[in-house]
Amino acid sequence: MAKNNQKDTYDASKIQVLEGLEAVRKRPGMYIGGTGLEGLHHLVWEVLDNAIDEAMAGYCDNIEVTILKDGSLSVYDNGRGIPVDKQKQTGKSALETVLTVLHAGGKFGGGEYKVSGGLHGVGVSVVNALSIYVKAEVARGGSLYIQEYKNGGKPVSAVKKVGLAKYTGTKITFKPDADIFESIEWNYRKILDRIRQRAYLNKGVKIKLTDERDDGKTYSFYFEGGIKSYVAHMNRSKEIINDKIFYVEKQSGTTIVEVAVQYTDDYSENVQTFANNINTGDGGTHLTGFRTSITRSINEYAKKNGFVKDSKDNLTGDDVREGLSAVLSVKLPDPQFEGQTKAKLGNPEVQNQVGSVMSEYFSYFLEENPNEAKKIIGKCLLSARARVAARAARDTVVRKGVLEGMTLPGKLADCSSKDPSQSEIYIVEGDSAGGSAKQGRDRMFQAILPLRGKILNVERARLDRMLSSEEIKILIIAMGAGIGETKDISKIRYHRIVIMTDADVDGAHIRALLLTFYYRYFPEVIEAGYLYIAQPPLFKIEKGKQVQYAYNDAQRDEILTQLEKDVKLTKKTELYEEETAEAPTSEGVGVPTESVGKNPEEADVENTEEEAEEVSDIKIPGVKVSRYKGLGEMNPSQLWETTMDPANRVFLQVTIDDAEKANEIFSILMGDVVEPRKKFIQTHAKNVKNLDV
Repeated sequence: MAKNNQKDTYDASKIQVLEGLEAVRKRPGMYIGGTGLEGLHHLVWEVLDNAIDEAMAGYCDNIEVTILKDGSLSVYDNGRGIPVDKQKQTGKSALETVLTVLHAGGKFGGGEYKVSGGLHGVGVSVVNALSIYVKAEVARGGSLYIQEYKNGGKPVSAVKKVGLAKYTGTKITFKPDADIFESIEWNYRKILDRIRQRAYLNKGVKIKLTDERDDGKTYSFYFEGGIKSYVAHMNRSKEIINDKIFYVEKQSGTTIVEVAVQYTDDYSENVQTFANNINTGDGGTHLTGFRTSITRSINEYAKKNGFVKDSKDNLTGDDVREGLSAVLSVKLPDPQFEGQTKAKLGNPEVQNQVGSVMSEYFSYFLEENPNEAKKIIGKCLLSARARVAARAARDTVVRKGVLEGMTLPGKLADCSSKDPSQSEIYIVEGDSAGGSAKQGRDRMFQAILPLRGKILNVERARLDRMLSSEEIKILIIAMGAGIGETKDISKIRYHRIVIMTDADVDGAHIRALLLTFYYRYFPEVIEAGYLYIAQPPLFKIEKGKQVQYAYNDAQRDEILTQLEKDVKLTKKTELYEEETAEAPTSEGVGVPTESVGKNPEEADVENTEEEAEEVSDIKIPGVKVSRYKGLGEMNPSQLWETTMDPANRVFLQVTIDDAEKANEIFSILMGDVVEPRKKFIQTHAKNVKNLDV
């Protein structure tokens, strides 16, 4: 091993100790996941969840979230109010302690919160650290107290008593630091959806959102039915199998288990899980207990009532989960989450607690509602028959690949690289675009797969029917990860799968069909960050030999405005030179004394009225603007330069920020029920741009 001959300067002076909230500002991603849109809104969730914890503890039934005109945001709850007396360990008030000290709060076993979501005690202090301004208002004990913080959690003063209060509660107002976040623009819809979800999970609590940026627009939520209403909301655009929703809320040990279940005619599962109101997107022990028990209960009922004759014909978990729509919420005193983002619950005892409640009460539900039970069993048996057919169809696809010596589809122009992390595949519509893409690509790492026409809408097709589609079979074989029970994403051949369609209605439809295919059958591809949408330019702007591309109307207008400015400046320069060529100076000729050192834009040139009008109303000569509608209109070099060259291209990475919302949109737009789709189109019609007619 070669020895580094440079002087070793690594000593104690190189060790940094970040005190207080410095660590949060230095590495915000460790606490809020990132500094993009999700990280910004994570600040809201932290403050909102503190208010929700007061509601779960039984001290709060009204929460108000307000987006203020200056970009700050406030969360008020009518709970007990954060204590303001001195905290012994820190010597500061309890209010200042929870706002400035990490891992400080009332949720570490002090008895104030039996269950809560914010167990790490970093929530509101992290919000303070990442904000340029925070104001805490506390109404408690008949008095109103205020304390303000600036520039990352630095107290402006000690807690002040500013008046009397006949109510109790806490109001936190904060403005995120623009130097830390990519944007500090609040997304109203994102916050609204989160508030709606929290209101469903906490029946009897009113939560209101007001947006002062939009003339005080207000939306309030209050649900007596809780998660039962939540399931009805999830299924409002679907065909229902069992009209009566199964619902149970029982305590098992120290855990409160709340479940609502309904079946639809969907071919996918939609189960939302929560632990202490925290959305556990990656599931956990509570989900495992739920799935095991519902499969067992349905099999026992089916066997007891003659729907299934033999144990070998038992329904599998996949059979039972097809069309299953459910919300599972558990509340427990000491949840074990994986990481600060709390995406997965790990408490082993919860599996049996959820399982015992579900097994007992779902069995009662089936026995007491035989008509509903018959419909549910019928749905599961149909799923089982489809599973057998799908296995045969899948085996045919796999066998075909084997018989062909694992050769790839003839349509596929593969890349030379065999390293998936370096390889990318472009899925394009039609042979014309495919031809341009094949000629323009970098063969080393870019593969091209042209598809003919629109693929099958898999939202309304089971796996067996889906695999009868030639275009979908080609797509599956090209990816190399298998399908169904044999699917293995680790074997995928490309880590960048790029949907590249025309910028017209047909292209948008094809893109939607492909997104539906990946969302329903390859969600792992999206979760791994492998799926992208290419952004080819909409406009080509030519002026002489100069060519520029615009990817949207705003960019086109910006380019045209700049070209107009350039022309005006050129004309102004010409007029300036004409004016100054004959102007008297201190020496009799040349540039006026007052204009020395100035550029043409700054010079005080007195143009005639006619000349001024000519400058201001000048047109852009020789500029040609073309709008692309199809990728095939581009020659290979243009397609490479604008859409495929890693140095210039623009990609949109497909993510699933909100699985429930994504599932709802796919069901509305791609499902069989017409009325919700019609309503969606009517609601969003005014927002449509670039619609070809």
